[in-house]
Amino acid sequence: MKYTVLSLFPEIVDAFVKSSIMGKAIERGIVEYQSVNIRDFAFDKHRTCDDAPYGGGAGMLMLVDPLSRAFESVGIRNRFLEKERDESGQYVETGEVSNDFKKSKKIYLTPSGRLLNQKLATELAQEDELILLCGRYEGVDQRIIDAYIDEEISVGDYVLSSGEAAAITVIDVTYRLVDRVINPESLVEESFEGGLLEYPQWTRPEVYGKLVVPGILLSGHHENIRRWRLQKQVEKTLMVRPDLIRTGLEQGLFDVETRKIIRGALEGQGTTK
Repeated sequence: MKYTVLSLFPEIVDAFVKSSIMGKAIERGIVEYQSVNIRDFAFDKHRTCDDAPYGGGAGMLMLVDPLSRAFESVGIRNRFLEKERDESGQYVETGEVSNDFKKSKKIYLTPSGRLLNQKLATELAQEDELILLCGRYEGVDQRIIDAYIDEEISVGDYVLSSGEAAAITVIDVTYRLVDRVINPESLVEESFEGGLLEYPQWTRPEVYGKLVVPGILLSGHHENIRRWRLQKQVEKTLMVRPDLIRTGLEQGLFDVETRKIIRGALEGQGTTK
């Protein structure tokens, strides 16, 4: 997997990469990373990368020219081989899509994009390369999205001032899913795997004031521990994210044992399914 980040402030993402497990994955040759400073491709006196939007409105938009040059610097050409606009002012495709355009997944990080979740993260982790465009100000000129972007992605239903923070999130949730980065056993029982949140866990000391480790975890009976943890997963998910339970039941994600535990927990709450 290769990550390429296009940003006005690449040092923000660089710092995360260097101080995370991803840095070790890069050293081992499992993951590749490069950042591109968009301002390096603004050639006027002030290295201008933004301007006021046509039609008025608050804020500034990132300019087409520096962004397009930044994409081209990493081998991504405008998807329209011939750039023409129809009567409404929209670009129309007059030629075949460039072969260069098909080699990587080009993502614009924006609150108006597809919501990032574990399922999408798993899909993205299968790509050979993710090229992440970090927005700033009020966003980017629509022509950049039309000409270079495969997908717009949002990391949550809120607005960030920094597209770099969103890029770090996308990198963090995907690189750890790349083969050989993390022990596969560590991924199997994580939250959202199998439609449930992760069970609570304890470590030493066995007694901390009046708080003690649940006795079953000290029993050494692996099957009983497994069933107990599954019970706790269901209980926590019902309490914190009942929507995940509803979705899992609707989509048939749960096995017979899990469905039985869910029914018992719902009956205990006085809820029927």
